[in-house]
Amino acid sequence: MAALPFALNHMTTPALPLDAYFALARSLGMTSVEIRNDLPGNAILDGAPAADVAALAGRHGVTIISINALQRFNEWNETRAAEADHLISYAKDCGAKALVLVPVNDGSGQADGERQSNLKQALSALKPMLDAAGVIGLVEPLGFEICSLRSKTEAVDAIRAIGGEGTFRIVHDTFHHHLADEPAIHPDMTGLVHISGVTDRNVAIADLRDSHRVLVDQNDTLDNVGQIRRLLAAGYAGPFSFEPFADEVHGLVDPVTALKASMAYMEAGL
Repeated sequence: MAALPFALNHMTTPALPLDAYFALARSLGMTSVEIRNDLPGNAILDGAPAADVAALAGRHGVTIISINALQRFNEWNETRAAEADHLISYAKDCGAKALVLVPVNDGSGQADGERQSNLKQALSALKPMLDAAGVIGLVEPLGFEICSLRSKTEAVDAIRAIGGEGTFRIVHDTFHHHLADEPAIHPDMTGLVHISGVTDRNVAIADLRDSHRVLVDQNDTLDNVGQIRRLLAAGYAGPFSFEPFADEVHGLVDPVTALKASMAYMEAGL
């Protein structure tokens, strides 16, 4: 089979400046990257003009597939609208194809009826903003029990309910898919897959957190290979983006070797 279309999220190597991060992606044979607005001293938070980021991406020959992320997107208010406007403008000006939309994840907004209504309200407000900029909205359900949007099916239903199929896609995150325990996948509505593994077998599923997310290897408990195989078989053809949050990954002296080993493991498993 052809090599998987791997991508790199800046969370994999958050300490690397943007220039070195783009170079790292290219050294791994990747041309798709995700930048973030939650890394101090780095893209967006450091005040780097979007035009400079676009130029840097052009120099390295990488495509910015997303900015990660508009937080609490389904709690729509004036503050959120202003944040969305800023990030969508930045995405447009730096050449990013999409903006990741992360739901409220603090135990609020979970009631049946309330969460669906909040979701549709936010999507309806975001749609014209995204459409005007030519940016896709990537809705990312989170598997945590306290999250206000755990179900990919609920996300897809809301997108369809507001006629947003041309504007929105969902993120299939292998970690969150495992935590949510939702069998359904929606390959036709999936715009991005985030991959990370969990190797600690002593932590209950309900207790897993971002800090447990490492690179995928033979000790993975999330069945990343099985999830990828299923998505490919169902017709998903988009990128598979590394998004580990664990300190031990962030502290790697040689991330290139570790990432190449993880890529080889997943491709061999398919």
